[in-house]
Amino acid sequence: MNQIDLNQRVAIVTGGAQGIGLAIVKRMLASGASVHIWDRDQKLLQQTLSGLSGPVSGDAVDVADEKSVAQGSAAVVAAVGKIDILVNNAGIAGANAPTVDYPVDEWERVLKVNLTGQFLCCRAIAPHMVKQKYGRIVNIASVAGKEGNPNAVAYSASKAGVISLTKSLGKELAKDGVSVNCITPAAAKTAIFDQMTEEHINYMLSKIPMGRFVQVEEVAALTCWLASEDCSFSTGGVFDISGGRATY
Repeated sequence: MNQIDLNQRVAIVTGGAQGIGLAIVKRMLASGASVHIWDRDQKLLQQTLSGLSGPVSGDAVDVADEKSVAQGSAAVVAAVGKIDILVNNAGIAGANAPTVDYPVDEWERVLKVNLTGQFLCCRAIAPHMVKQKYGRIVNIASVAGKEGNPNAVAYSASKAGVISLTKSLGKELAKDGVSVNCITPAAAKTAIFDQMTEEHINYMLSKIPMGRFVQVEEVAALTCWLASEDCSFSTGGVFDISGGRATY
């Protein structure tokens, strides 16, 4: 494992109790960061924390709730005085259905978590980073946000929104010492697969030239580099990790 220097950095990872988020938490701890996990599943969060060692803590934060996000960010600042890194990873897949049959309430639920949630976290935490003239924001999007997956209109649209959010905020903060980048992974075998049909899972796999799903550790490695000081001249960027599916 290549060494990434995150020593003395304070990070928040949303949806960090499992899957890609947990892999990012582990890689950040191994890289010297102090990590605060935000996850709305309190029971799962406590189970995860009990299996980790090092400077890691967690709070039950619902990223889709403005008040919850505000309270969570204020608690971290009060405890340690700063926030250097924000990884917006929390997300849901939503239903698989044709667009013309897609339930409106499901559309709104997916957009609220996947897109509004990232907006709320950026809105709450970016000012702390600007004040200290340093910060790294990494938004987890998806290759679906670039290409659009059939029968996944809400998920695809939400992740396309994350890409545009990243570009806009990256430009806004470009002179403030704060970089904002996003990652567009292919699918990974995580609990989110439980929300998808087998047909949809097979469709996603068929689109990956390498013929496999991305490993969560691979996404974590890219995330941690983007969260490091070494990533000093990239902002508003979209970084593919798709096994060859996206080549643009």
